[in-house]
Order: sequence, then C-alpha cells, then structure tokens
Amino acid sequence: MSRMFVPGPVDVADEVLAAQTKPMVPHRNKDFEAIFRSCDERLRQVFFTERPVIISTSSGSGLQEAGVRNFANETVLSCVNGAFAKRWYDVAVSNGKLTDKLDVPWGETIHPDQLAAALKQKKYEVVTIVHNETSTGAVNPVKELAQVVHQVSPDTLILVDAVSSLAGDKIEFDAWGLDFLLTSSQKCFALPPGLAFGAASERAMKKAETVKFRGWYFDLLLLEKHRVKDSTPMTPGMSLIWALDVQLDRMLAEGLENRFARHAAMAKTTQDWCIAHGMQPLAAEGFRSHTVSTVQNSRGMDITALNAFLKTKSMRIANGYGDLKDKTFRIAHMGEITLADVEKLLAAMDEYLKTM
Repeated sequence: MSRMFVPGPVDVADEVLAAQTKPMVPHRNKDFEAIFRSCDERLRQVFFTERPVIISTSSGSGLQEAGVRNFANETVLSCVNGAFAKRWYDVAVSNGKLTDKLDVPWGETIHPDQLAAALKQKKYEVVTIVHNETSTGAVNPVKELAQVVHQVSPDTLILVDAVSSLAGDKIEFDAWGLDFLLTSSQKCFALPPGLAFGAASERAMKKAETVKFRGWYFDLLLLEKHRVKDSTPMTPGMSLIWALDVQLDRMLAEGLENRFARHAAMAKTTQDWCIAHGMQPLAAEGFRSHTVSTVQNSRGMDITALNAFLKTKSMRIANGYGDLKDKTFRIAHMGEITLADVEKLLAAMDEYLKTM
C-alpha cells in the first residue's frame, strides 16, 4: 500500500473512491436532496455548530474569496504568518477590499496582543485568520484571538481558514464565537479534491445582506436560499458528494475525539523523531500542528533524493513551501494516515539518513 505524507491531496480509502461510481441522478431530485441534507447534518457535528454548513463545489480558496466578498464592503485585516494566510490577503486585495496586513515571520503565530493593538488602531469589518498554516506547520491560537476580537472590536467578523486542520483538530465554531469557518475536502477529510465546506454565523449572514457586489457563484445568501431546499443554485459535484456521504459515516464511526487524538499522537511521534535527529520543527512548542509538521532541514538533506528513496518504499513527503523550499520539509499526518504508517515512514527515513 502506498502512503502519501503530503498535505493534500491525501490518500483516499478505496470504499470512498468507489462511492464516486454511483450513478448520477438529477440534482433536483429527492434522492439527492436527502443525501445532501444528511451531509449538512453530519458536517455540523464536525464543525461543532448548530449552524448549517455550506457544501461548495470549489477549493478552499473559493471560500476564502466568498468570505471577503460576502462580509466586507471595504475594510479587511489579514493576519499573515505563512503562504496561505498571505493568499487570503491577496484574495481580499484582488477583490478591491481595503486590506491591511498584520504580518509576522513565517513559522511564528499571531499573538492576541498584536491583534488587539491592530484592532485599536482602525475599525475593520472582518479579520481573516488561518488556523493551521500548511506552509509552516504553525497553529494560530484562534480561540484566544477570537476572544480579543469580541472584546476590542465586537462588530468585526472573525473569518477562519481551517483547510488543513478541520476534522484533524478540534475547532469549536459556536463555542469560540467564530463568524465564518472554512475547510476543503482533500486534507483531513481524506476525500478527493473539489469540495469546500463552510459555516457562517447568523450575524455574518445578516451583514452579507448589506454588502454589495457579492458576486454570484459564491453569494452565500444565494447558496443559503437553495440550501434550505436541500439543493444548490448551480450543479453540484455529485460524485464527490456521494464520497462525502460515505466518508462522514466513517469519520463519525471512528469518533471525532478519537480522530483528534490519533492526529495528535502522529504529530507528537513525528516531531519527537525530528528533534531527536537534530531537526527542529519550524513552529514553537505549543503552537505545532497536529496535521502537518514543517521541520527545519538542518542536516541538509536533499529532499528530492530523499523522496526518490521513499518512493521505492511507496511513500513520499513534501518539500518546504515557497521560500522555505529545501530549507524545510513537511510530513503530513492527516486523513487516513495512522500511527503505524508514521512509524514505517520514520524507520525508512532512519534508513536514508544512514546513507548520508
């Protein structure tokens, strides 16, 4: 069995892949609508929310765009500590929003005091935060950051990207007081690429009613108008929804708390191994991802050569992202990966290191 220790797309279980071969039906059809409604109900458990969950035929980046288009007429503050946080800033700018950056070095996290200071300087309609920065393996303290927003600027909406963490780490939409939380299918959900999921608070949806030029495809009010009829305004990715239906059952059968514990154990094992071999995770202790470990390549490994070696054992990891290429490497431990898989990978890496 091959295993990809890369942060998406990840391995997909055979039965989930097979679900995509189910015959097509009209999407304005009671059989489809029943599954669509059931997926929404089970997704709410994963999001820890009573709010409906949007099922979008797009990538997570699509819902990044939906967030800034639906909830901000003008002003956005983007918390930037890595490549995908920077992408959300770029998305906001490209949509004509007056966007400022709260910028910290890659690998660091946004501190609540930094966010409080920025919010005291200027009024923002929304703040964007990436929970789990896939490029650096750093986890922003979203719960604490949300508390700061509620205290300092209570009218500011809190938008969170959890593309590489939701379903692998516990994020409580309702309890934390978030306004928009998004993720995508090809990471911790262990589905093929092509779907994104998002929950919006009631106050965020009311704000959307006042925002002009929300667009059409990602107009959340339009999506909600059809969602209450268990449908979508456009043709959905039906075969992907068949797969989602099966995978949600598998995830809930494992148990969400068990799933979170599995991801945490894989992260600890990976990060402990790296430290023992003289290679520190890029993120500080206490802020390290449970789903992807970004590690400083202090031993100067040739990541291309390492992957060529791992390929002979039907495995692969990921190089660093962007400016961190070759300076770091990334080991993703998410989705269908198990602790036993991680141990096999680390044994193979031990074998490779002996050749250096």
